[in-house]
Amino acid sequence: MIYRIAICYGRPADPAAFDAYYAETHVPLARKIPGLSAFTWGLCSALGSGEPPYYMVASLDFPTAEALDQALASTEMKAAGRDVRNFATGGVTMFTQSAQSGLAP
Repeated sequence: MIYRIAICYGRPADPAAFDAYYAETHVPLARKIPGLSAFTWGLCSALGSGEPPYYMVASLDFPTAEALDQALASTEMKAAGRDVRNFATGGVTMFTQSAQSGLAP
C-alpha cells in the first residue's frame, strides 16, 4: 500500500508564472519532506471536451502510514504548505489517500 498526499491546483491567474515558480521554488521545498518515497506532478487535460477541473495534480507518496504522519508534522511540510499561497492563485484542494496498485496480484 502507498500512503499519498494529493494536491490538486486550480487554474492559476498566470499559468507561466505558476509553472516557473512551481519548478524553481516549490519543488525543491517539497523534495526536502522527510520520508518521501515518490513525488510526481503533471498538468491536467480533459479526456473529452472542455477544461479539466484542475490545472495540475501533484502526488507525494510515503511507504507507511507512520511515515505520512511524520511528514505531515515536519517543519519541511509546514514550509512547503506555507509556500502554496505564494503561487496557487487558482486555489488548491489537498487530501490524503491510501493507494493500492491495480497491477499487484
